[in-house]
Formats: sequence, C-alpha cells, structure tokens
Amino acid sequence: MRTLRFGLSLLLLAACTSSLGDNTPPDATSTKPTELSAARPMVLSVRSAAATRIEAWLYDGTRAAVPKMKVLLDKSGDSFGKSLSLAQLAASGLGDTVYYGYRAWGSNWPYVQSWTPGSADGFVTDVDTWGSRFNPNKLLFDPAARELSHDPEGPTMRDGTVYGTGPTHRLKDSGPVAPKSVWLSRPMQNALGSRPSRAITDDVFYEVHVRGLTQQDASVPAALRGTYAGAALKAAYLKSMGITAIEFLPVQETQNDQNDISVGTEGDNYWGYMTLGYFAPDRRYASDKSPGGPTREFQAMAKAFHDQGIKVVIDVVYNHTAEGGTWGTPDTATLLSFRGLDNASYYERAGTAGNYYDNTGIGANVNVTSKITRDFVIDSLKYWKEVMGVDGFRFDLASVLGNACDKDCYRFDGLDASNILNRAVAELPARAGVGQGEGAGVDLIAEPWAIGDGTYQVGGFPRGWSEWNGSYRDAMRASQNQRGFANVSPARIASAVAGSSELYADDGRTPAASVNFLVAHDGLTLADLYRYNSKQNTQPWPFGPSDGGEDNNHSWDQGGDAALQRQAARTGLALLAVSAGAPMITGGDEFLRTQRGNNNAYNLDSLGNWLDWTPTATGAAQQTFSKAMFGMRAKYKSLRPQRHFAGQDRNGDGVADVTWLQPSGALADTGYMTNASNAALAWRIDAAEAGDGIKSIYIAYNASASDIPFVLPAARSRWVRVADTQAYFENGAANQWELAAEQVVSGNYGVKARSLVVLIEP
Repeated sequence: MRTLRFGLSLLLLAACTSSLGDNTPPDATSTKPTELSAARPMVLSVRSAAATRIEAWLYDGTRAAVPKMKVLLDKSGDSFGKSLSLAQLAASGLGDTVYYGYRAWGSNWPYVQSWTPGSADGFVTDVDTWGSRFNPNKLLFDPAARELSHDPEGPTMRDGTVYGTGPTHRLKDSGPVAPKSVWLSRPMQNALGSRPSRAITDDVFYEVHVRGLTQQDASVPAALRGTYAGAALKAAYLKSMGITAIEFLPVQETQNDQNDISVGTEGDNYWGYMTLGYFAPDRRYASDKSPGGPTREFQAMAKAFHDQGIKVVIDVVYNHTAEGGTWGTPDTATLLSFRGLDNASYYERAGTAGNYYDNTGIGANVNVTSKITRDFVIDSLKYWKEVMGVDGFRFDLASVLGNACDKDCYRFDGLDASNILNRAVAELPARAGVGQGEGAGVDLIAEPWAIGDGTYQVGGFPRGWSEWNGSYRDAMRASQNQRGFANVSPARIASAVAGSSELYADDGRTPAASVNFLVAHDGLTLADLYRYNSKQNTQPWPFGPSDGGEDNNHSWDQGGDAALQRQAARTGLALLAVSAGAPMITGGDEFLRTQRGNNNAYNLDSLGNWLDWTPTATGAAQQTFSKAMFGMRAKYKSLRPQRHFAGQDRNGDGVADVTWLQPSGALADTGYMTNASNAALAWRIDAAEAGDGIKSIYIAYNASASDIPFVLPAARSRWVRVADTQAYFENGAANQWELAAEQVVSGNYGVKARSLVVLIEP
C-alpha cells in the first residue's frame, strides 16, 4: 500500500448499523433473485462513547442545502438511534430515497439551543484533553451507510477546507456540499449464485483493479468499461486461464471523483487505499450510479464470477481512514464521519491532545482496541460476505489490526481472542476455521506488515489467516535476478516452494497460510521485474510521475536481452505454479503487461495503469504458457498439498513425498542445501501419494548463469517433458507440451541458465 497525499486528506472507520433497508442478510447461496422488498421504516443507528447529542438531518437531494427533517436520536449507552415510519417521512416531503447525515455535540462543543449552522455557539475548543473533536458545523455521513451520494471533493467542489477545523475553518458549514448517506425504502437484493468452497491452496489469485481491468478493453461495451458490469464480462476469460479467485483492489467508497478534474496525477487516488464508506461500493465503478445501482451491480458481478466457479476477494483498508491525520497543528483536522462522531474511540492518539500514533503513513492508526471499532469492522466484513457476495478479504497493512495499544505505542498481539484478527476467524468464520479446507467461510489474507518496529509479522498471524508471503517474494526475486550479489541458498528456495513451513508450521498452519507472489499492485509488474534495473517513476503522464515506491526491487533487465526477459517471466510464473501454497499474479501478467517500470502507480488513473488488451504475439505466447502452468497445477493435487512435506514415504511406494536433489542426481544434503554458492536445485514429488494418476513430478531449477546438465532420477515408467522455460522453445510449442511420446527424455537433461523444467512420470 502506497501512502497517498490529497490536497485535503479525508476519512473513515468505526461504529454501528444503519441501512439501505434492514440488516437481515438474504440466503447467500440463493440462485433466485429476491423480489423487490416491501417498503420499510427508516432505522437510524450510530454509536459513540463520547457524544452527548446527535441529530440526523434528512434531505431530498444529494446537495440540498436545507433539510426536510431534523431528528434528535435517542441515546442508550454508546448507541444513538431512531426509527421513522414512512408516514413520518412522507409528512416531511421525503420519499423512497432519503439522503441524510449527522451533526454531533460533545465535551469540546456542548449543545446550546442558540446554535445554528456556521455559528460558534457552544464552542470550547477544537480538541480537548479527552480527545473529543465534536463540531456541529460539519455534517457527518453514517459510517454504516450502504451507499454515499458523492465524494467530499470532485469536479464541482474542490474546496476541501470546508470539512476542516481550527480557527480558520471550524465555522464553515459543510452541510450543503458534504457526502450524504443514502437510504432506500425498497432495497433490491440480487442473487449471488453458488459460492465456490475450495481450499485456498486450490486457488490461483488474480489481483486487479476494477476500473483498470476493462477501461481500455475493446471487447467490452463502451458504457460498461471500467465498471463492475464490465468486470463481470471477463469471468469466462479468467476461468479459461485457470484463474479461480479474482482479488480486487479496494472497492469500498473512496475519494476518487477528483481524478476527473484534469489530466495528470495531481491529487489523484487510483488504487483506492483511502476508504470513506466501509459498507458502500464505490459509485465510480458502477455503470448504474442511481441510488441502489452500485450495490445491485456489484452483486450481479459477484454472481457472474460465482457462475464461473471464481471466488470474489476484495482488498479492505481498516487500518486507517480517509480522514488522515492533522494538518500540521493538533487543532486542524478533517471531519467527515468518525472523527466527528467519536475521535478517541476510532483513532489511536499519541502524546498531547490532538496528536495521533501512525503505523500507516497516512497520519492516524485506527484504534482497534476499541470495542466500537472492532464491532464495526466485523459488521462490515459480514455485510460484504453475506449481502454483497464476497468470498474473501485481503487486509491492507493488517499488522495494525493486531495492535494491542490504545494510545502512544504499537504492540502486535495475535493471540488476543477479542481482537479483530481472531474475531474474524471465529465470527465470519474463516474457511474450515483454520484457513484451509472446504466450507462456507471466507478466506482471510493479511498483508502482514506496516510501518515501524514490530509491524513486520510474516508468519506471525494466528490460525485461520493466510498471508502475503513476503519471504517467498524476496527469495525468488533474489534467486532469479541477483545471483552474485544476494545469493540465495537451495535451502531457502526449497522452503519457499514447499510452503514455508518454518514460518507457519509452528502454530499448526499448513501451506494454505502462504499466498505466494512475485509482484503485486504496489511494485513492478511481472514483465517489468525482468525488464528494468530500477524503478522508472519520474516519466511523464500517462505512465507517471509517481512519487515514492520501493528502491530495492530485486529487479534486473537480463542484460537488455528481450528473449531472456520473457524467459525470466516464464520461469517466475512457473515457480509460482509449482509451489505449495496459493499463487497470485497481477492483472495482465499472463500477457506480459508493462507499466514501463513505474513501481508505485497509485495516482495513475490512465492507460498507464489500465490493462492493455491489444493482442501481441509475445502476449499470446505468455497466455498459452500461463494457461498450461495453471492447468497443470489444477490437474495435480500433489502440487497443491494440504499439509507440509515431511520427506517421508507415506504410501510405501519407495518415493518420499518430496526428495531434494543436486544436479548430479545425488540427494541434496545439508552441506549442499545451505551453501548459497549453489544455484541449482531439483525436487521430485510423489504424485501417486496424492492420487494424481501419475507416479511423480520432477522439477529442475537452474538459477545460475551457466547451462547445467541434470541427472534424472531412475524412472519407474518414463520421464516426459511438459514444460521448459528456456528461450529456445518460445517458437511453436510456447514452452509447454501435453503428455506425449515424443517428449520422453532420459539420462541427463540440459537445463539452460536461469530456466526451469518440469517432467512428469506417468
């Protein structure tokens, strides 16, 4: 996740349950569309431990300046609420669609009857010693709004200071321009299809941006490009490529309408890691932007993927919100929703009043020790699972969610049963309760790091969680691209391809805990990892400029040889396909998509980021190879083990579940495995043990700069070549073959430098 800076950083995260109708989830496995629901009363509900008074202001338009109705919410403990009948709404001139927001008072700004919008009546201070930041001049949207009317800033409203505090901005009334929560009396629940229930080890993940997936895809109708509906049209293609789980960058409402203000990157938020509404699907990605339209369209997209057997996974950002931190002084901050409802419950404070603790680079950790916040996150996750059709979640900077400090520090505690990490496992629940196996649960995937000491937690998450395996990424990149500079031992390669048992087995986790990847959205694409020696982020629009980005990419241009660059990309993809755990690629890796070396394209809502579907010969060859590798993975369960290898002959056929070999054919002993100067490794997997219908699989990986002859193990039948990533085989075969007699090999097999070979023993 890349830290994003706006002209005014924006908000969210916290409490309650209001609704686009009631909160009762439909049958998530239903295949029949639910009929249009009967009209129902409007239930307002919000939580705040610090507010003394909260009013709901109800409007008949998105930017209406004068409310049709004002309602004082009833207080009970930390809950505020009210139920309004349709007759009451109608009497005030409100219909089936209502736009609303909250105004809140507390210790730093107590309620006085004389207050009117834009006045200072009742004001004491912008932020007090209890951390309260109440300001009734700011209209706050409902944290649990199922949709939002518009973004805080956009082409027609560019002055973000209206949401600000401090002496210059505190009296500005944000009501006429603020985003409003959308309530519908008759919500439509679309059918979600039959959900896939595969073990995560049986999945191939495809990380992609909803807009970028189809924005420049000529096969998609123009009106649907860049939308949920457009993404749904790619389901059959992804299935044909062997993709079983599509992982979308954030789809919860974020500030991105400003992307359309001008050509260029100033202030643009493309990736979406600045969440506004944690229940609301982003309107920008809907072809139907009418009230209820984004929700229905997302649900229809989920069904389209489910109908192809593909899971829908979304990237979620609960560690910080779009409100960010302060504007240089403690009394200046953005108030859009949670900060104005209960700042101290929703954010981790630091030091003196008004300051925040930050492990995100945005300005303020969410206070995950607060029960209000924890309840909100779990409710949000359940809504996306049960109502929207989501099958899994990838958590941005997930280490912050395990923070056990409520003020002035960071301490990771993955054992606390009440924290979000463990509640998610228990209450959603995680698939089969341990992050693997079949079941109706969800996949929970952590980005297991953040910013600061103690936040790098690869291998540290509790049972039930999978993790982006950063150790796998670093080992494979260095092995392929840094031989002679950062040598990687055969032991480290063996551990990575076997599911990283040293990271996960000690707490009972299996290879399902390891999501293996070489590239992700915040970095180089697969093609660029082997085309560039360093990031290229200063180039002009539309491929830049993008500030920031990792400097240590473990990348290499293969000496500028285009054929070797393609070979390296095939080798990297093949390593993913034969590794235990769950492989992940980014959108377009299967046809060698490039961002021209930009490794931090967070701000490029442009063709520099959108997938280019223009056919090319090299792209087609990579697609053929990718399809074959993921097809092979799907065919052989031995490549997708549910438990860690033990190096034992479990079925008594004379072959261990895995055998590590030197190129000479000798067993790879400890001396060989731990010597980082050794750049070649082979391994034999007992496929018969998994019931694959074949005897074994042999993989030879040569990371060295020289060709090496590998002595093949004695075959009980014969060895048949099914893949060889070397450049020579690009033409014709596209580096992959079916099991066929003409591909039988024996004796020695010459493995080219920096390539990988897969043989099958039928």
